[in-house]
Amino acid sequence: MDTWCCLLVGGFGALLVLYALFEVHYFLRMCLCVINARFIKRNASILDTLQITGICLTNDVDTLLYHMNNARYLREIDFARVDFYERTKLYKTIVSKGGSVVQGATTIRYRRFIRPLSLFKIMSHIIYWDDQFIYMEHRFVSPVDGFVHCVAICRQRLIGVLADEVINCLLLAQGNNIIKNELSKIENGDVVHGKPDIPLEVAKWIEYNDISSNKLRKDGCC
Repeated sequence: MDTWCCLLVGGFGALLVLYALFEVHYFLRMCLCVINARFIKRNASILDTLQITGICLTNDVDTLLYHMNNARYLREIDFARVDFYERTKLYKTIVSKGGSVVQGATTIRYRRFIRPLSLFKIMSHIIYWDDQFIYMEHRFVSPVDGFVHCVAICRQRLIGVLADEVINCLLLAQGNNIIKNELSKIENGDVVHGKPDIPLEVAKWIEYNDISSNKLRKDGCC
């Protein structure tokens, strides 16, 4: 009996230490997200819009206790991005070419609260890419009326590999799926993939980031 009590107390103490030092819930959910995307959900095309479903739990609310904390939106985007990376084979392709990817910048706009215990969908898709960066849009959408609660644009920087090379590789590998996409067409029997035009808000955001980078360099913040 004493042995079991010691084991229970030790296990409980270890669990408390883990939760004190690490956000265990985040890592567990991330592992489940990877497993679900890699082994359960269907694969998708790199130009598809993918969806995950979330719920605003009590540990997601802010101090006023009546809507989701603003910081939680960015965390939820982490799970949506991992789901997208795995199902489209984007991350696997980047690594296979000797590259890596990091989050370079994010802009987010909040439009309406997400209430506690409310369901939401995150719709994720690639809206543009250039040599170094892939730009993704994430929308938090109500499953009830389709209202967009929040929209975020994220810029992923590719290191050691060109974004064009990665996207073209995936487009060729997924050609049978892409042929129906409006960004593709058939010329002389061959599938020709077109790059989407840069959205105006993304062009302005890129300009802002360049201005900010130049200013920091002038200020000596290399």
